[in-house]
Amino acid sequence: MAFERVGVVGLGTMGAGIAEVFARAGLRVLGVEADAEALARGRALLEKSTARALDKGRLTAQEREAILGRVTLTTSREDLREADLVVEAIPEHLELKLGLFADLDRICKPETVLATNTSSLPVTAIAAATGRPGRVIGLHFFNPAPVMRLVEVVCTVLSDPGVTRAAEELAGRLGKTAVTVGDRAGFVVNRLLLPYLNHAAVLLELGVATRDGIDAVMRQGAGLPMGPFELLDLIGLDTAYEIMEVLYDETRDRRHAPSPLLRELVTAGRLGRKSGGGFYAGEPPQPQGAGTSRVRTFDVAGPGADELAERLGAAGFKRSGEDADVVLRLGDRPVVEHAVRLRDPARLVGVRLHGDRVAELAVTALTSQEAVSGASDLMKVLGITPVPCKDRAGFVADALLLPYLNDAVRMHDAGYASIVDIDTAMRLGCGYPAGPFETLEAMGLERVRDGLRALYAEYREPAFAPAPLLDQLVVAGASAFPRS
Repeated sequence: MAFERVGVVGLGTMGAGIAEVFARAGLRVLGVEADAEALARGRALLEKSTARALDKGRLTAQEREAILGRVTLTTSREDLREADLVVEAIPEHLELKLGLFADLDRICKPETVLATNTSSLPVTAIAAATGRPGRVIGLHFFNPAPVMRLVEVVCTVLSDPGVTRAAEELAGRLGKTAVTVGDRAGFVVNRLLLPYLNHAAVLLELGVATRDGIDAVMRQGAGLPMGPFELLDLIGLDTAYEIMEVLYDETRDRRHAPSPLLRELVTAGRLGRKSGGGFYAGEPPQPQGAGTSRVRTFDVAGPGADELAERLGAAGFKRSGEDADVVLRLGDRPVVEHAVRLRDPARLVGVRLHGDRVAELAVTALTSQEAVSGASDLMKVLGITPVPCKDRAGFVADALLLPYLNDAVRMHDAGYASIVDIDTAMRLGCGYPAGPFETLEAMGLERVRDGLRALYAEYREPAFAPAPLLDQLVVAGASAFPRS
């Protein structure tokens, strides 16, 4: 099955980008919009995107002219009657999409494949609105479409296997990597990414750490390209809210219910960068200064204590036992049980180091503000970003990262997507340095399993209980997931 004439309905940011991708690959493209004004906006997006590529040396003037020459714009859906493939990229409202697909089913020739670029809505419901459900699929491109390499190919229980294969081949022709998944809300990327982002908002509401602190831990400590609140502002809080509602409608998992803080910001019109402010009011996260300290003495215990003591000693501080200005306890578990054994528990601060980049400072109910400030100053002197947080299971990094990894295991164990496809989707779709299974194996299966048990014991959230497959592999002594 060959696709040579392609239609794109909806020429907003995503639709114009998809049209450009097809035209770059040599396909003839018919772009359709509702009226002349919308069509002019779509044309401007195409011209601006290709001009930017020309300025950056990614296109020659001749290539740009050829790309734009392959795109024909119209306000008439009827012009799509000879298309081999039509991709829908209109707003994420199911009723609008159902009406459009019923119309496309009437207009297009029987062999035409109809595809939706939805990021979360049920493709099966859209397919069922037509008389050709076997020839309706999801083709979920990522923004910006000309740059992002991933395409999620979403097949339903009604999909013709030949259509799915043709869509995968088309993705390769476009220079994209296809990940084929079943029709579940959020597919792979949004189903794993959005609950993580929503949970970050919950931790902020609970006062576990500050906005900047949470972003710093996940960016510098977990090695992600952006912190969760930076990313939410980039995606758009309204978009995130809508996807979370779709996930919740399908799963009824309370973790998928949009956080109250997210709802309040959307209601207030703070939608992120596109509205001038979301979690951030236009200002970037503030970097930490080098720091100077009034602390003169410290004590430290736990794994790696002697190495940290040596570094602090070289910086001019003295290790002096329990009577020190600040007592540090290294580790990744709550430290309050250590605090109660001290003569002065107000001096104890838990420390979880993430290399030389960032340190989570666990603050117990007994810790004094002077101790927190002192521990922060010690970290700054070493060039490490301090992030004070409540002394709760998982602190910040594990509380956000481990449930995401657990969700990926459950996704694979349900037969929804392969390990390779899940890892590929998160690397290419989110720019993560590693996929969830690669991350899980690097951290150690047993450590992740035990961390999830600690989170479940503290939060009593059923989804935090280790996935049965993870638990079984740990019991079996495995260090990696079987890959068929």
